[in-house]
Amino acid sequence: MVSTGPETLFSISGFTVTNTTLATLVVDLVIILIVVLVRRRLSLHPGKLQAVVESIVEYLYTTTEQVAGGRTSLIFPWVAVFFIYIALSNLIGLLPPFGIIGFYHAGAGGFFQVKLPDIPLLHVSTSDLNLTLALAVVSVIATNVIAVRTVGLKMYLRRFFALNPLLLFVGLLELLQELTKFVTFSFRLFGNISAGEAVLGTMSALLAFVVPVPFLGFEILVALIQGLVFALLTMAFMTMLTEPHHTEEESA
Repeated sequence: MVSTGPETLFSISGFTVTNTTLATLVVDLVIILIVVLVRRRLSLHPGKLQAVVESIVEYLYTTTEQVAGGRTSLIFPWVAVFFIYIALSNLIGLLPPFGIIGFYHAGAGGFFQVKLPDIPLLHVSTSDLNLTLALAVVSVIATNVIAVRTVGLKMYLRRFFALNPLLLFVGLLELLQELTKFVTFSFRLFGNISAGEAVLGTMSALLAFVVPVPFLGFEILVALIQGLVFALLTMAFMTMLTEPHHTEEESA
């Protein structure tokens, strides 16, 4: 059976450790390692690793600057963190140790089949709804906190509440949209990664060679796109909420 969600490995003092928790720690260690390596080897003539990191950061910064303008310094760190973490989580989750090393029950696959573990030791962290929901909560709360700090509490509340019935209705719709972001952000990432992993795992279990290769290439593309989508949506929402909101009365 192909595992499509977090599996409990063990518990420490009542704290349950799942395979997605271990995967999250692995991703964190990889990010720290990359930062340390790039920091130690900074050069005016960058090597391959520094060149890749600089290209990613430059693209994200330029894109944020084009959209957010003067608020780039506030928004860019969030955009970079979300993209780097989510993209790396998705890509690392495609490596062989994920979904292959684990706890097996009796039985074996065929000659051209891969016997997948019943409980894998590592499972891509973004296929865990708990993690994607946590990322969504951080994104939405950070967006609204930055908005309050940028435009002020009074101007922020005017976006959602007004004495004019029509403006109040529109504002309440915007408030509802803020609440639905928790669902849309988390389920979009969770659904795409879980579905892709299930398809890739099924193809690998049926026939280990050649057949899964096109699916693997597609999943690499999806891994990058999902990280970029999450980061760019966060950037767009932060930019919109930090725009000063003027009512019709103020305009008049």
